Amino acid sequence: MKILISPKNEAEAVEAVNGGADIIDVKNPSEGSLGANFPWVIRRIREIVPRSIDISATLGDFPHLPGSASLAALGAAVSGTNYIKIGLLGSKTFDSALFLMENVNRAVKGYDSQIRVVVAGYADHKRANTIDPMILPDVAKQSGCDLVMVDTFIKDGKRLFDFMDVEACRSFVASGHEHGLEVALAGSIKKNDVPTLTELGADVVGIRGAACSGGDRFGGTIKAEHVRNLKSFVNSL
Repeated sequence: MKILISPKNEAEAVEAVNGGADIIDVKNPSEGSLGANFPWVIRRIREIVPRSIDISATLGDFPHLPGSASLAALGAAVSGTNYIKIGLLGSKTFDSALFLMENVNRAVKGYDSQIRVVVAGYADHKRANTIDPMILPDVAKQSGCDLVMVDTFIKDGKRLFDFMDVEACRSFVASGHEHGLEVALAGSIKKNDVPTLTELGADVVGIRGAACSGGDRFGGTIKAEHVRNLKSFVNSL
């Protein structure tokens, strides 16, 4: 299982690299769960992170604006990412989600077919008033995505498992794998959640808060020692 760490700037990216993160996921927590950062920040982080480590970029918790999403995706691709991730906040139906993701994939793959596209949904979809993440493996497969993810939209201390129990997560992972996709799980993940996520067969676990000083995704900053402890724990399982 790969550890994806989400820095907001170059200093945090260096800490994540020094801690042994497998994927550096550039985001902007002040703009939301999957808040987008600036293209020049993505580019600078790509320049300072060793090429052996993949870079991911979030596009945001996106409204249903397929054209805007496609243009944002192309901007992230040009900035030098290996993964491009978008949260489906505004797409309320299977067909609307499929249409948006088909166009995001067209924009990205037309620029560089090696870039991997990630479609993300929200475990707390009912309070976010958005699409049920359980249908996203089908959306991902039909639209040409490489990875499907579930996170939490509202960052208020509640966790992935507060909204999707272990069996629901197991079903999500199994569905993604049956569709030939990699599967990522995130949502205020704590160190003691890691064994369960490993047992579920997740390919990637997304973390910010647990890698930050004080466990605070907003006020804290990513520290290499926290990342190193998480990575060592995963390797010991």
